[in-house]
Amino acid sequence: MQEEIVIIGAGQAGAQLAQSLRQGGFEGPLRLLGDEPHPPYQRPPLSKKYLAGEIETDGLWLRPPAFFTTNEIDLIPGTRVAAVDRGSKRLRLENGDTLPYGKLVLATGTHARSLPIPGADKTGVVTLRTIADVDGIRARLATTKRVAIIGAGYIGLEVAAVARGLGKDVSVIEAQDRPMKRVVSETVSAFFTNLHRSKGIDLRLETGVEAIEGDDEVSGVKLATGETVPAELVLIAVGAEPNDGLASAAGLETDNGILVDGSGQTSDPDIYAAGDCTRFYSNRYKRSVRMESVQNAIDQAKIVAQALVGQDVDYDPLPWFWSDQYDIKLQIAGLSDGYDDTVVVGSPEDHKFYVAYLKAGQLVAVDSINSPRSHMMARRVIGDSWRDGLMPPEA
Repeated sequence: MQEEIVIIGAGQAGAQLAQSLRQGGFEGPLRLLGDEPHPPYQRPPLSKKYLAGEIETDGLWLRPPAFFTTNEIDLIPGTRVAAVDRGSKRLRLENGDTLPYGKLVLATGTHARSLPIPGADKTGVVTLRTIADVDGIRARLATTKRVAIIGAGYIGLEVAAVARGLGKDVSVIEAQDRPMKRVVSETVSAFFTNLHRSKGIDLRLETGVEAIEGDDEVSGVKLATGETVPAELVLIAVGAEPNDGLASAAGLETDNGILVDGSGQTSDPDIYAAGDCTRFYSNRYKRSVRMESVQNAIDQAKIVAQALVGQDVDYDPLPWFWSDQYDIKLQIAGLSDGYDDTVVVGSPEDHKFYVAYLKAGQLVAVDSINSPRSHMMARRVIGDSWRDGLMPPEA
């Protein structure tokens, strides 16, 4: 009889792993533990269509609830794991129960990074990670006019676009000198700066935050300049941190993520990890990476499933990401850090172009704006020589 596999985390990676194990021939006991009261669901729509009210909760499900029963996957929602006892190979749950495991997979994802400033605990100050978070934001949006968003990354700008579309007065406050600076070039940042400002967003760059003001309820954001931006809803969107505390407490190796090899195995041969919570060495990029994306969650989960049924695997993906803001779709293929040249093809003025990032003449990444053809081509040819025969397509 095959030993039991327990998966902690019922998000994109955990659900894909359970599915792939069954598809790969694993017939043993399989448990999927989630700390939310929902079946596994998609997170990307939370800050877009779900926040806008364009889809209902059941439209988020990754699989119909019956899928788990049909495939004999013991889905246990609303369950938090307090500790992993590697010696006895048992999990201690927060309710005091224990569960055994033969092999364990940590697919614990990330949590929204907090902002250690006065007033961050006031009512009306929120982060966005779960269905419950967005339900709370939607309720607040229904009764308020002014929204302040701290952070001009993907989540911050996506929420800004939705809130503005709902007729709210929106301010976005960013400490860096341009939005999405960590992931895109100046050209792309400038495009989105102009886009949001043209929609009426009060986008403030190179602006620090000193405190969040109000009594029990938030009333505004005090800037480092001394000015206060009024708001009855404040979203803190300053990135995410890996949920690696359970692994660290169990004595597994971590470093801003759970360290795994190319098969997803941790420093314990009976414990694997997959998804946003992991960090692994990439031969492609010659460094360790931690990726927060649906693509990484799905692909790494498939690799771990293959490893658990005895296949020889080595995970080293080409990452890709996307963001929807108003009628603009940004698609990113590859990691652009370390580039030394860029080529812009198409017209930012027409809202259809792409930016190719080169390093020593080699294509390393492409940012595509309303240009799906260039994105798909980039995912096929990144790593080839741009100047030695690779012709850029039209945007």
